[in-house]
Amino acid sequence: MLKAGDRVPEFQLPADNGRSVSSADLAGKRFLLYFYPKDDTPGCTVEACSFRDNLQAFDKIGIAVFGVSADDAMSHQRFARKHGLNFPLIADPNHQLIGPMGVWVEKSMYGKKYMGIQRSTFLVGADGTIEKVWESVKPLTHTAEVLEYLGANVRVKKPAAVVEAVKAAVGMVAKAAVGTVKPRAKPAAAKAAPKQPAAKKPAAKAVAAGKPAAGKAQPAKKAVKPAAKPVAAKKPAAKKAAGAAAKKAPAAKGAAAKKAPAKAARKR
Repeated sequence: MLKAGDRVPEFQLPADNGRSVSSADLAGKRFLLYFYPKDDTPGCTVEACSFRDNLQAFDKIGIAVFGVSADDAMSHQRFARKHGLNFPLIADPNHQLIGPMGVWVEKSMYGKKYMGIQRSTFLVGADGTIEKVWESVKPLTHTAEVLEYLGANVRVKKPAAVVEAVKAAVGMVAKAAVGTVKPRAKPAAAKAAPKQPAAKKPAAKAVAAGKPAAGKAQPAKKAVKPAAKPVAAKKPAAKKAAGAAAKKAPAAKGAAAKKAPAKAARKR
């Protein structure tokens, strides 16, 4: 990758607006070339929209902004229209500028290696030499980083598409992860135990009559002991004595009667 002090190679490439951009046309001007991997991907959308929303700050400083990727001009045009981009996107499918700038590198994702553009930005001076290089930039904060370096005393606006782009990025990462990791087999559902037949409720009539419910064992009846015979009441002792005296009284009278005639005979 080219460094600060290196000269930018000469180039002439098509842009999304139907025109071409060349190093000869930019001679004597300061400009910014930011290289990004691919149109309409989450990170690239955030970065492009951030430059779009803060382009006025770059215009005040006199810095022209150009985005560069390996997509063709038609892809750039769709990308620019979809997000309302207000700066040119340079198409370089044959790597005429990407190659000499040294941003076409080997990359790795989920253990797979491939070639692609390293997200980076070059500030080019009026003499055609590189003033500043930003390597492996972060899309969300990169615009503020560049404006701070340029001394622009402005409050950087956050791109309106950040939330949507972040959601899309999360979705893409999830899809990529699903594509590389085999889903786990779902455990077989346990068979439900057969339902036991519900016990039949006793008929209302049987319950009302006090009869036991059908199917239930009737409790054994306890043997009822016959009631004991009433014991004859005992006569009181006083009554017994009176009865005994009554029995003795007639005997005494009879004895007296026998004695009386004997006395009368003696008197005669």
